[in-house]
This record gives sequence, structure tokens and C-alpha cells, in this order.
Amino acid sequence: MSASTQPIGLPIVTHVIGGAGDETGARRGAVLDPASGQAVAEVPFADAAVVDRAVRTAAAAFPAWSETPAPRRARVLFRFKSLLEQHREALAEIITREHGKTLADARGEIDRGIEVVEFACGAPQLLQGRHADNVGGGIDNFSLRQPLGVCAGITPFNFPAMVPLWMFPIAIACSNTFVLKPSERVPSAAGRLAALLDEAGLPNGVLNIVHGDREAVEALLDHPAVEAISFVGSTPVAAEVFARGAARGKRVQALGGAKNHLVVMPDADLEQAADALVGAGYGSAGERCMAVSVAVAVGDVADALVEKLSERIGRLRIGDGSAAPPVDMGPLITEAHRRRVIDYIEAGVREGAKLVVDGRGLVVTGREQGFFLGPSLFDHVTPAMRIYRDEIFGPVLCVVRVPDLKSAVELIDRHELGNGASCFTSDGGTARDFARRVRAGMVGINVPIPVPTAFHSFGGWKRSLFGDHHIYGEEGIRFYTRYKSVMQRWPETDAKGPEFTMPTNG
Repeated sequence: MSASTQPIGLPIVTHVIGGAGDETGARRGAVLDPASGQAVAEVPFADAAVVDRAVRTAAAAFPAWSETPAPRRARVLFRFKSLLEQHREALAEIITREHGKTLADARGEIDRGIEVVEFACGAPQLLQGRHADNVGGGIDNFSLRQPLGVCAGITPFNFPAMVPLWMFPIAIACSNTFVLKPSERVPSAAGRLAALLDEAGLPNGVLNIVHGDREAVEALLDHPAVEAISFVGSTPVAAEVFARGAARGKRVQALGGAKNHLVVMPDADLEQAADALVGAGYGSAGERCMAVSVAVAVGDVADALVEKLSERIGRLRIGDGSAAPPVDMGPLITEAHRRRVIDYIEAGVREGAKLVVDGRGLVVTGREQGFFLGPSLFDHVTPAMRIYRDEIFGPVLCVVRVPDLKSAVELIDRHELGNGASCFTSDGGTARDFARRVRAGMVGINVPIPVPTAFHSFGGWKRSLFGDHHIYGEEGIRFYTRYKSVMQRWPETDAKGPEFTMPTNG
């Protein structure tokens, strides 16, 4: 997004610092409705001074919040969960207006975020330490999980509510305070979440929001009072965030990109597999880190599979995500990204892939200025092609043909990204072998998008994740806390004098 120093006369999506709106920022950006191409709001871009103010506010709130009893923290989150449910439709409308995804998809995003808040309500159970009585010489040993301090989250445009809800509810349940930097393209949902948390009783300063671009991100990465950074975005940026944050002594979890494969075995139900591929490949216009972008056709299923995919693609309804009757797929996030995806389609043609369905000619009547692109389908794609190697992040599905399961797994394992992988089969042995062998962090068996439930954790392998911890679930609890071991002995009245040998637990 390009920034300007001139206001454009639209509603302003403010920062939230210490519970109050803040419009500070010499530069501003326009927030667009991707379906119409028109600006609907403007957002201030935080500089280092604004970020510093937000971090210092969070640091000032930390002592009192960290001493707030766990049940009280959980009650705030319970009230927040209830408010999210009450305002689900309004939040979905905000997401659709600024992102472009369908209302049904936006509602699903809210629901998945609520699941993580539900999990965070139970965090006190997972924050319990362990106690070992009389481990030696009247000494007891117990452990604690204690908060880090000020944590920060940097979230992407494709899930304006869900990904922030993967972060700050877990962090504040663990007694941390938080500074959120949402995508400047979709800023409004984050502000609405902050308002609901305020209504739920969260003390001012525990959650703060700053908007902006690279300048704000770098200020968070460099700020000495920020103890931990959570990031979701592309692999190149994730690698940079991890390196810069870790070099400054911060704990970092940086989730990067994906090239998710769905393997279709000869014994699979092809109707189910085709339905799964169309939904997972073109839902949300392919702008999901768990979107399926590669169909791996094993054996002789490819011709029949491509035919079924083509039929289904021809029936997809594409248009404004808030349209009635509802559509299946909305626009891409910006015209620049739409152009980027078209460049990939053109590269696929040049490199020799067969373009079975071409989405480049789509025109949505009444929304001609919107950032729409129809679904595209390639067959006979090879691993050397850019459309196979790169994360396109758009409505492009590639079919790669392989002779057997071994070749399918080797194909997936050779790719540098390892977020998710799925296998459609009717054979339990095949399913077990695939799940155990494939090098990916999330695996689906007859499930196209295997996003873990809230009490497991989300994250990939290889260059899809930088850092030691996956996000949310028990891994999230571990990320946002430090482990401490305490040994205590209450001295007896008869002192024995100094001991000079190595203490033992015997």
C-alpha cells in the first residue's frame, strides 16, 4: 500500500493505545474495498515514536496485569467470547468489506477465532506447575510458568480477525500485555476486537494496536521492551522477522508461506476429492496459507480428476462477497496482487503447462473496477516450473502427475515449504504411511485443509515456520511463558555448617 501525507476525507481507523484512539502518523494509507476498487477508510501509519508509546503503555500495564489472578483473567476472556458471538455478523461484514472474502467465509473466520478464545479461557489449567515433595534433605522442588512481559503480533491481510485471535488471547491469558500490528490493508477488524475486549473489562494498556507498514514492524522488532514477536506472513518476510528479532534477543515465532499438496490416490472417491480441491483451491480466492495449490494425481486418475475439476470450476459463482444471492469466491486484495497472479499464469503457459481453465478474462458486471480474477487450472505441471515452486496466493490450481505414493511423498518432501499436505484414499494403510512419512507440519487424511482445532497447534515445517513453537494451543502457552524451577528448604533449628560437596537428591 502506498502512503500519503495528505488526508483523503474518509473515516479514520485509529491506533488504540492505552484504551484510547490515536490518529498520530505523518503518513496515511487508503483502505480499499476490493470488490469495488474504491477507498472506504484511511489509516495512519505509525512511526517509531508511536510504536514506542504503545510499547511503553503495554509495559506500564504489565505489573498489574501479571499479578491479576488467573480466574479473573479467564473471566475477562469469557466475556470477550460472549461478545464475539453477539457481534459475529458485524465483524464478518467488516472483514468482507476490507478483504473481499464472502460473508460465509468471514463468519467461518470469526468462528475459528472464537475457538481459540475458548481455549484461552482454560489457560489457568495449563499454567499450573508441578511439585515434587522431599526430593532430598528436606528440599521440595516445584515449577512455575511465568509471563514474558510485552509481546507483539504482526498479522497478515488474509485473516483480519482470526490470526490476531490466534495470538493476543493466549498471550493475555498468560499474563502478558500485547501490541498488535495488523495489516494496514484490513485494519478495522482489529480495532473492533479491541473495543469488545474493553467492553469485556480488559484493563487499559493490556492490548494496544498500531497500524502501519515496514517502519512500524521494524520499530517493534527493534524495541528493547518487546520480549516476544508472533508473525504470520510470507516466507521471505518471516525469515527476516525471525533473524532480526532473534538477533535482538527476542523470542520469535514466524509462520511463513505454503505450497500445500493434496494427493489423490487411485482408490480415492474422485467426487469427494474434486469437491475438496475446488473448495480448498479457490475458496477465499486462494488467499489462504492453507489453500491447496497442487493436486498430485497418482497413477491413472489424472484425466478423470481434471475433467471433474473443470466441470466444477465452470459452476463457480464469482462476485462481491456481500452479494445476494451469495457467491463462492470474491476478489483479490489489490490490483497489484491481481496483476502478480496473472503474471504467474502467463509464466505457466510459457513454461509449457497446459492451461485447462483460464480465469484471466473474468468481468463482474457492476464491479468492473474490482480486483477480480477467475479460477485457473493447469495440468501437466512439473516441479521445475515457477507456478509449482512459488506460493502464488491466488486462485490457481496445478495438477502434477506421479506414478505412485512414494513419488508423491518425495515430491512434497523436496519442496522447501512444508505447511500442510493431504491425501485422499480409501485405504487405511496408505493413509497411515502418508501421515507418518510426509514432511509437513499439518496433515489431512480425506480432509483438504487440516487446520488444527484450538487445543492442538498450528504450524508448518521447513521454511514454513521459523522458531521453535507453533501457534495457539499448548504450544502457544509455552511460547508466551517462561519455565522456572524453584527448590526450597526450610532450615532446621540445628545448623549443620557449610557443605562443600556437590548436592545430590538422595
